[in-house]
Amino acid sequence: MTQNHPSASPTRTRQWRGIAALMIGLALTPGAFADEPAAQAHPAATTAAAATPAADTTALPAANAEAPVADTAAAEPVVETGFSLGNDLSPWGMFQHADIIVKIVMIGLAIASIITWTIWIAKGFELLGAKRRLRGEIAQLKKATTLAAASKTASQSGTLAHLLVHDALEEMHLSTNAREKEGIKERVSFRLERLVAACGRSMSNGTGVLATIGSTAPFVGLFGTVWGIMNSFIGIAKTQTTNLAVVAPGIAEALLATAMGLVAAIPAVVIYNVFARSIAGYKAQVSDASAQVLLLVSRDLDHQPGERSASPHMVKVG
Repeated sequence: MTQNHPSASPTRTRQWRGIAALMIGLALTPGAFADEPAAQAHPAATTAAAATPAADTTALPAANAEAPVADTAAAEPVVETGFSLGNDLSPWGMFQHADIIVKIVMIGLAIASIITWTIWIAKGFELLGAKRRLRGEIAQLKKATTLAAASKTASQSGTLAHLLVHDALEEMHLSTNAREKEGIKERVSFRLERLVAACGRSMSNGTGVLATIGSTAPFVGLFGTVWGIMNSFIGIAKTQTTNLAVVAPGIAEALLATAMGLVAAIPAVVIYNVFARSIAGYKAQVSDASAQVLLLVSRDLDHQPGERSASPHMVKVG
C-alpha cells in the first residue's frame, strides 16, 4: 500500500495541469479573435493616412495654380465704361448718363419740339382770328353798293377790307383822266392781287420752320443714335465681353435720341400740313374779299358814263 501511493499522485498532478491548460486556452481564444479585426482595421487606417497626404499634395498644386489666376485678375485694372446694371433706365436717367454729344442732340431736339408747339399755338390762334374777322368784312362788303359806301363801312385801320377798298380808291383817283375802263380795272385787279399775295405770305410766316424741323429732326436724332452705339461698341472692346447687360444702357440712351427726333419731327409735319390747308382756305377768303372790291369798282365805272350823258351837251350849229 505504501509503495502504490507515490505513483498515483503524479498522475493526478498531470490531469490538473491538462485541465488548467485547456481552460487557459479557452480563455485566450476570444481575445485572439478580437485582436484579428483590430489588426485588419489598422492597415486600412494606415492606407487612409497615406492617401491623405497624397490628396493634400494633389490639392496643393491646384490651389497654387489658381492663386496666380486670382492674383492676376486682382492685378488687372478695372475698365470704367460708364454702364452698369444699376443705371436708371428712365428717360431722365438715360439722359443724365448719356454722352455729351448725345446730350447736345437731345437738347436740340427738345428745343425744336418746343418751337413746334409754340408755332402751333400762336399760328393757330392767329389763323382762327383772321378767318373770323375776314368773314365779317366780306359780309359788310357784300352789303355795300358803291366803293364809297364800302369805304365808310371798312373804316377801321389795319383790317383787310380797309386795305383793299382804299387801295382801289387810290387807283381810281390816279386814273381819273383815263378813258379806258378796262385799263382801270386791270390796274385795280393787279393791285388787289398783290395785296392778296402779301396777306398769304404774311400768314405763312413761321410755317417754314415747321417744314425744316419735320425734315431734319429724324436725321439729327439718327446722328445721336449712331454716336451712342459707337460708344457702346467701344465699351464692348474695353470690357472684352459680349454680354449685352454691360452695353444695354448705352444702346438705350442712343435709341432715346432717335425717339426724340421722331417726337420732334412727326408733330411738325402734321402741324405744317394742317397750316398749309388752313392758309390755303384763308387765301381763298382774301380772294373773295378782293373779288367783292373789284365788283364795286366795276360797278362804279359803269355808272360814270351815264352820269356824263345826263349833263347837257352843247352843239354849235352854223
